[in-house]
Amino acid sequence: MPVEISKTAWGGWPNCWRVANGEVEVIVTADVGPRLIRYAYINGPNAFYENTAELGQSGEPDFRVRGGHRLWTAPEQYPRTYAADNFPVDVRTQGALLEATGPVEGNTGLRKQLLVRMAQAGSAVTVIHRIENTLPWPVELSPWTVTMMAPGGIGFTGFPPRGTHPEQLSPTNPLVMWAFTNFADPRWTFLERYLVLRQDAARPSPQKAGLFNEKTWGAYWRDGLLFVKRANAEPGRTYPDFGCSFEIWTNPTTLELETLGPLTKLEPGAMLEHAERWTLHHTPEPTWTDAGLDAVTASVL
Repeated sequence: MPVEISKTAWGGWPNCWRVANGEVEVIVTADVGPRLIRYAYINGPNAFYENTAELGQSGEPDFRVRGGHRLWTAPEQYPRTYAADNFPVDVRTQGALLEATGPVEGNTGLRKQLLVRMAQAGSAVTVIHRIENTLPWPVELSPWTVTMMAPGGIGFTGFPPRGTHPEQLSPTNPLVMWAFTNFADPRWTFLERYLVLRQDAARPSPQKAGLFNEKTWGAYWRDGLLFVKRANAEPGRTYPDFGCSFEIWTNPTTLELETLGPLTKLEPGAMLEHAERWTLHHTPEPTWTDAGLDAVTASVL
């Protein structure tokens, strides 16, 4: 059936928008944001994390986690990265395209915009992230998309194609740590071709790692539902965080799949774009081995 876009109430917010094609739906908030707060099969569980204590709220002076999918800026800096997105959003539609534009952030001079386009059949959704510089001087930043996943699942990503020694002597990609990263933590699994991180409510310490992959992607499996997000990175461009195009983070509450664009000197009045492509899949739990994940990714990437 054709894509339908309609206004709806959701999560205590009276002004949300639903993009649906009869198989999947995306809910976009307009009382706060721009945020994509739900992505799911029709009548199915939300793939995204929801902080129920913060749903339906608005107008707070500082940043709220809330859940869902948001657009941040990297490198991570306070207060610029943590600009509050708690205020009304302008939503416009044109055919099957929804455009959600936030107000200019008072402490950054940036304006953020999310464009959502859903396929007429299947689960595919393209999300275009835009950042506009309204300041009279240039700013350097990277678009950083943060997707917060429902708790209790397992996130994973792939390394760039592997090679052999001594045929390939040059390094192929960074693997980046933060000060709190502990690769002895049992939530991590390192395979030849994949990096796996489990979300565990019983473990209080956060964990994070990043890498660069020209064909950037991350996935999350939970209770038979697999979420996949993909983005294209640009070799030769400078990326934040020692060269990361993908980052994965977890704490006791959620797990985040994050993609990043190249660092850009954004001139006054200029706008940058960063695209992600999403899909959902009904998938039995993989075998958490290279062969098991090869079988999954062969059908979804």
